[in-house]
Amino acid sequence: MSRPSWDEYFLSIAREVSRRSTCLRRQVGAILVKDKRILTTGYNGAPRGLQHCEVTGCLRDKLGLAPGERVELCRGLHAEMNALLQGAIHGVQVEGATLYSTDSPCVSCAKMLINCGVRRIVSAGDYPDALAKEMLAAAGVEVVLMEGNPA
Repeated sequence: MSRPSWDEYFLSIAREVSRRSTCLRRQVGAILVKDKRILTTGYNGAPRGLQHCEVTGCLRDKLGLAPGERVELCRGLHAEMNALLQGAIHGVQVEGATLYSTDSPCVSCAKMLINCGVRRIVSAGDYPDALAKEMLAAAGVEVVLMEGNPA
């Protein structure tokens, strides 16, 4: 067995975090890492204290929305948002961090990551959001897609 690279290692942890997701459509996990240390984790699901979509049903399915379309119409928070919010709640500085995620960010998450100073994103999946990719490139955020990377 070969030793995983740092990117493979942290991406495998993001995959494990995704197992906590309560989303009926897509299970996403994210971690923020700086200096090879995990700062925060996040997965997608309803805000704390609210019923999960497995109880209420998926609003996006009910509205017939495709992935990448009207992302604001969802009861859940995205994994990237939750990872950033954990930093805010616990006073963890994330500027200069790398985001490892099982999917690439949507435009809403991309804007938050840019403003928080995340400098690099490593993802296992390629979410269909051209504006997010354009904004990340314009902000100089390095984006690495590791599709097919073993878990």
